[in-house]
Amino acid sequence: MGDSALDWDFSCPDWWERMQAGKNLIPDLPLDEKLKNRAVAIFNKLKLPDVSGNPPMREAAGDWARDIVAALLGSVTADGYRHVRKLLCMVPKKNSKTTNAGAIAVTALLMDVAPNQTYYLFGPTQAIAQRGFDQASGMILADPVLKARFAIRAHIKLIEDLVTGSTLRVQTFDEKVATGAIPKGIIVDELHILGKVHYAERVLGQLWGGMVSKPDAFMLLITTQSDEPPAGVFKAELDLARGIRDGRITGKAAVTLPVLYELPEDVQTDPDQPWRNTEIWPLVLPNLGRSVRLDLLEQQFAEAIEKGDAELARWASQHLNIEIGMGLHSQRWRGADYWLGGAEEGLTLDDLLVRCEVAVIGIDGGGLDDLTGVDVLGRERETGHWLSCSRAWVMREVLDLRKDIAPRLRDFEAAGHLTLCDGATEDVEGVAAVAKQVLESGLLPDRGAVGLDPLAVGGLVDALVGAGLEDEQLVAIGQGFKLSSAVWTAERKLRDGTLRHDGSDMMNWCVGNAKAEQRGNAVYITKQAAGKAKIDPLVALFNAVKLMERNPVAGDGGLSTDEWIAGMRAA
Repeated sequence: MGDSALDWDFSCPDWWERMQAGKNLIPDLPLDEKLKNRAVAIFNKLKLPDVSGNPPMREAAGDWARDIVAALLGSVTADGYRHVRKLLCMVPKKNSKTTNAGAIAVTALLMDVAPNQTYYLFGPTQAIAQRGFDQASGMILADPVLKARFAIRAHIKLIEDLVTGSTLRVQTFDEKVATGAIPKGIIVDELHILGKVHYAERVLGQLWGGMVSKPDAFMLLITTQSDEPPAGVFKAELDLARGIRDGRITGKAAVTLPVLYELPEDVQTDPDQPWRNTEIWPLVLPNLGRSVRLDLLEQQFAEAIEKGDAELARWASQHLNIEIGMGLHSQRWRGADYWLGGAEEGLTLDDLLVRCEVAVIGIDGGGLDDLTGVDVLGRERETGHWLSCSRAWVMREVLDLRKDIAPRLRDFEAAGHLTLCDGATEDVEGVAAVAKQVLESGLLPDRGAVGLDPLAVGGLVDALVGAGLEDEQLVAIGQGFKLSSAVWTAERKLRDGTLRHDGSDMMNWCVGNAKAEQRGNAVYITKQAAGKAKIDPLVALFNAVKLMERNPVAGDGGLSTDEWIAGMRAA
């Protein structure tokens, strides 16, 4: 495969320093100079079809775009192997993503001397696909030489090279696009939207697999950040690219070249929100001064602030690539503002049981369309802080019933916080197993140990009793306005830092789905949207908080840390 793999190291651990210095985000690679220069020269000559005077890409595109062209099309070695086979570019909105995608597609066609090759440009929606086709075909029609070389069939969004017979097909991404496809090149625009499509990961995987027979094939993924917490194929590809960029993923798995215009995680999550400083914005806007104007962004930013946190979060995700940790809608639960700050990385149920002097359990769920959520809430020996660990179960058929959240549910399963159930009682058995583990730790109080919805499924109560719990340990927790004190207690303890949780993406999602309604002197927590917005594990936490408010004591005084560890080892 040509040059040594060591020469094709895609990691760029100094990416933040490079960004601050105005340098490109692509590490030094042993590119073929002749190929690279030819690709850039072709790209530079293409003309913008929708701007007065049709300026060439030499003027309209920034150097960052030429760096991508050079890396992608200049990485083929003498043996015909393309070393940059996959490239993920994440850049904020209005930085000419779709225009660059069309230009790169036309450049790839012109670079390829092999006959009868097939290239694809996929848009996640019909409108985005049409925009991509308009840009690619418009660039051809703006140049007399290219106009004579290519045949454009607008009704089927097909561009054919009359010299080589190769084609560029522009279409909407759907389940059928992978059927029989052996592509030479694939460009996917706005990957983040596909993160919400339940079949996207499977289809994209099939397309990637279909390229294995072509050693010089490539896949280019272009996107902005998602306007919701990343999910599905977008989350998978973004996590992979970040791992490669930071040097955490190496070897044969490091096949994606990451070009990610984003701020460091600590800048994005800082409660003081330093990303609001407009002096930082140019760092993530590589096309600033061309397709992006700072003064117009500032106007939109001010407008977003006036509309509230939800609109500000959406705007920042699209224009600054700020990753949304949870949906901060206008009717959100107030605890959502402090939820992310309450995460304790690495906290597990075993850790909680070791560190706490007493623990209680909250459970919520019911219908086959719901999550069954359980939350174990403990009081830490040394600090008195409350520690929370959550798990959930859902019937596998919900993946088909709620396809809009299926990618997200699969992500939670992969992270180990959600179980997809095949058996009718698997969720009840799972909850009972958690309860039994806490019971055996000796941390449950003799009374008021497990809080349940009064309408809890009868089989759940039977399973808990079967796990060894006594009737007096099970408590029916009033719902609706009766949960008000737990809602207020949780948000206050999150704000003062005395409620810590395991930081799972699943709970982040549930918290973001919660809608708070003030009715008289009470607060009701409901779902933000019917069907897709699940909050059952959060309600399980509130049920547990109701019990912890009573300042419970473990039935036998609790086990010491040494006794608990000894018991764990013996088991």
